This record gives sequence, C-alpha cells and structure tokens, in this order.
Amino acid sequence: MMKILLVCSAGMSTSLLVTKMKKAADEKGIDVEIFALSAGEGKKILKDVDLVLLGPQVRFMKNEFLKLATVPVDVIDMLSYGRMEGDKVLNHALTLLEQKQ
Repeated sequence: MMKILLVCSAGMSTSLLVTKMKKAADEKGIDVEIFALSAGEGKKILKDVDLVLLGPQVRFMKNEFLKLATVPVDVIDMLSYGRMEGDKVLNHALTLLEQKQ
C-alpha cells in the first residue's frame, strides 16, 4: 500500500482534500493511505511514507523537505488545491510515484 502525506501549516486545511483524494482512489481501485499533518509532525515520519505533497501555503518549505526526505516531494498545484480537486491531485501524486520507480 502506498502512503501519501499531505503537509500544510496545521494539518487541518488539507483534510477535505484528503477525503476527496481517497474517494478518487477508491473509484480507481487504488490501495493507498492518504493523510495530512502539520509540517512539524510530517518531518517526523518521512521515512514511513512514499510521497510528500506540500500545500501551497507551505511551498516555501519544499527545499527543506527535499533535504530530509528520501521520497519525492512536490507542491500541490494552487488551483487544484483551491478547488479541492482530489482526482487531479491524486493523478499528480501517482505520476510522481511512477517517476520514482
């Protein structure tokens, strides 16, 4: 099972996006665990996830996460984030995971 971590300021604003991403994954039959944490909490579990997606509000932390993580790290597209387009964010995540392999 893949594990995708979404990081935002407090871990709260991404909860709706997590729900929509899980729904999109279920519809595609993809076995994935998706959850959101604050940046501080997220840094503690980087070794336990397959991908880190940063909310647009913490995009300035990308280089910091890249230095700490051994997995792909990227910023969620601001438009997709604002519209809470779980399917588009999930597709981007899957593309990043495929490129990793």
